[in-house]
Amino acid sequence: MAAATTLIVVLVTYLSFPVTGVRVEGASMYPKYEAASAIPDHASLLTLNAVMLQRRVESNPWVQGAEVNENWKSGIVTIEVEERRPVLNAEVEGRRFVLSSDGKELPGLGGAGLERVELDRDQVGEILEFARALHESGLRLDSVGEVGAGGIGATVEGRQVIFSRDVGERRAMALKRIMPEHPDARVFDLRSHERVVVGPSRAKHSEPRG
Repeated sequence: MAAATTLIVVLVTYLSFPVTGVRVEGASMYPKYEAASAIPDHASLLTLNAVMLQRRVESNPWVQGAEVNENWKSGIVTIEVEERRPVLNAEVEGRRFVLSSDGKELPGLGGAGLERVELDRDQVGEILEFARALHESGLRLDSVGEVGAGGIGATVEGRQVIFSRDVGERRAMALKRIMPEHPDARVFDLRSHERVVVGPSRAKHSEPRG
């Protein structure tokens, strides 16, 4: 009797609010079939564990964040995905790996045309600290390029930047303020202590700012 009652409850639950489909938005590297396979057959919106589904999607290294939304009228579950972007194609002591701006190791380049750069462990730490300072200041690190004794070259919001050691949030905020003021500048140099040096443009000389 109890088993029959349970079966009836499950059947009514499914018939009332069945999951009719799964939609994944914002994904290019995350396999959409993974989201669909995370929801069991004959699932109901009433019993769907959105938190568990979100965590399962976010367990994929390409996914930086996910949000699950249920449409109770259509029965469609929409998963909005924010993916990580590769910014560094590195080789350290013979080991090759790809990192995102938040320091997560990714399975590959994901189609990004990043040249491999040889680094030591300290330089990797500098790059991750730089990426963190940019993120906290509202700037986007696009990629890391040439690395040498003169500093580390990077692309930030489509602009060329050179930095070394600890940049810090203060200089990152200064960079954010200064870049729009100099649309023709070839490079922004953050190697000077507590300063942002604007590189030359067509008819301008280098100009220290901070």
